[in-house]
Amino acid sequence: MVTGASSGIGRCLAVEAARDGFDVVIVARRSAQLEEVAQTIRANGGSCVPLHGDVTARELPARLVETALRNFGRIDVVVNNAGAGAYGALLEQSDAEMEAQWQLNVASPLRIARAALPHLASTRGQFVFIGSGVARIPLPRQGPYALTKAAIRAAATQLRRELRSHGIAVTYVDPGVVATEFHSSLSVEPPPGPIARPQRVAKAILRGIRARRAVVNAVPWQTLFVTLGEWAGTLTDPIVRRLYTVTRTQTPQNAAVAQKSEAPHDAAAEPPAEVLSLEKALEPVARRMERAKLPQEFLREALVPGATLELNALAMRWAGMPNKNERAVLRESLDALASAGYLDAVDDETWRVL
Repeated sequence: MVTGASSGIGRCLAVEAARDGFDVVIVARRSAQLEEVAQTIRANGGSCVPLHGDVTARELPARLVETALRNFGRIDVVVNNAGAGAYGALLEQSDAEMEAQWQLNVASPLRIARAALPHLASTRGQFVFIGSGVARIPLPRQGPYALTKAAIRAAATQLRRELRSHGIAVTYVDPGVVATEFHSSLSVEPPPGPIARPQRVAKAILRGIRARRAVVNAVPWQTLFVTLGEWAGTLTDPIVRRLYTVTRTQTPQNAAVAQKSEAPHDAAAEPPAEVLSLEKALEPVARRMERAKLPQEFLREALVPGATLELNALAMRWAGMPNKNERAVLRESLDALASAGYLDAVDDETWRVL
């Protein structure tokens, strides 16, 4: 099972694993790209089942496990590859932005691991967690991304020790700097130096799976430099500031977001002139929101640019165990925000924050 399989490392790993004889279940939000990966695998004689979904949705782990068991009867390897970064200084991040990174990069992989655990115990299977060099040396202006990758690195070590008695292997992967959508999605320049192809990283991960390695350093020389930098401590700081400060490229797509991150929070809260204010956008449903005790501030904090909002997950964050009326009010509110240009509907119950 491979999450985040519509592009980059996840896509290449799914294709390579199928070529190596694995049956594959792939997961991602972008259904068209996911189906394209599945068709590529099938065209090469492999077996693949795509599952469209957001890994942060609370019901996704159960769906993923059920899909694998229904189609193939067993689970041998779970690769938690889905992840993304955020741009901006750490203390400029809102609670919602912090929470979104934590849910995507840490909480979701652990929920999937929990759901798959009994099945991997029966097959003496393997968990794979994709980390990053920033877990050792955080780079400036990558928001909470480095914190989440440090957490998943620690989680992989902890699980490796806890699950050894179950016969389950746990592998942590340091992929190095890879030519994927990670930097372009943030509209930032990658760190200087050679960049690895995702195919190379995928093959290294597959070798690590076959050998049940505890750690896979996909680009060993990069890991060596990062390890030396971590060991050097504060001596590394001026080098990082001079060479590795992440700078955002100004494009029409990200100019507004870049301006927001550099402005005071009260100024950032003001929408562009051509966009309705949040109050105006929610005016058609304001009475229903008030009766259901759905605060506008909750929706404001959820509007993290680039984030995906899934109705069930958002309803649970707001109401715990939402009833039918609460779900309906939240749905109408999200539809109103989509009509006002704040959201883009991905499917019937999922929106992307613009």
